[in-house]
Amino acid sequence: MRDVISEPAEPMLRRTVGALAAILRLLTHQDWRGRDRIPATGGVVFVVNHISNFDPLAYGHYLTWAGRWPRFLAKEAIFQVPLLGFVASRSGQIKVRRGGPEAGAAVDAAVQAIREGKSVSVYPEGTITADPLTWPMTGRTGAARIALAANCPVIPVGQWGANEVLPGKKLTWPRLFPRKTMRLLAGHPVPLDDLRARPLDEQVLDEATDRILDAITALVAELRQETPPPGRWDMAAGRRLTSEGRA
Repeated sequence: MRDVISEPAEPMLRRTVGALAAILRLLTHQDWRGRDRIPATGGVVFVVNHISNFDPLAYGHYLTWAGRWPRFLAKEAIFQVPLLGFVASRSGQIKVRRGGPEAGAAVDAAVQAIREGKSVSVYPEGTITADPLTWPMTGRTGAARIALAANCPVIPVGQWGANEVLPGKKLTWPRLFPRKTMRLLAGHPVPLDDLRARPLDEQVLDEATDRILDAITALVAELRQETPPPGRWDMAAGRRLTSEGRA
């Protein structure tokens, strides 16, 4: 971890990250790349692929040792889990309520955090990928909406390996041994400057989301040493789209 993280952080976040990092160092191997691409200061959005219920731990470990605190947009259900919900609330995690009059509150809270010099991490897919081959699937526009509203850098991060500990969405006993390697790679900022001067409509949000997912997919391909299939999996349609679309 960098000697000093200048980003503001809640005491609960510092304590939780420290405890989990000590455990993860014992239970996993780390293949961490591109940490020099993580901005040391200033508001920023990190966008990362979602492959496992274990990957928030692997990614949070990486991000902290790159010099930023992991502050996620997280589903409301997480805040309703005993103890976990208490920790999430006290550590600055941002609750996402989908639908209804409070749906935009998470975006507003994320933009405010960024303006305070904090980092916010978003899973653009909105949930663990449903792609049978575990590639990034079609995404939601929340990450793009936050980044364009806050006028901040968007740093893509690809990850691979956490899916070997907890495959898919089912909560099972983690497969910790033999120790798995958590592979993470940060990329260069997603180019969105040409979109910032345009009205924030669905066309702009869709274009920004496509660029974000393209950047993440390229990083995942580098980590996997594989070529991704053409198009992205659409969870609602239950198939891979050859031309981009969203659920």
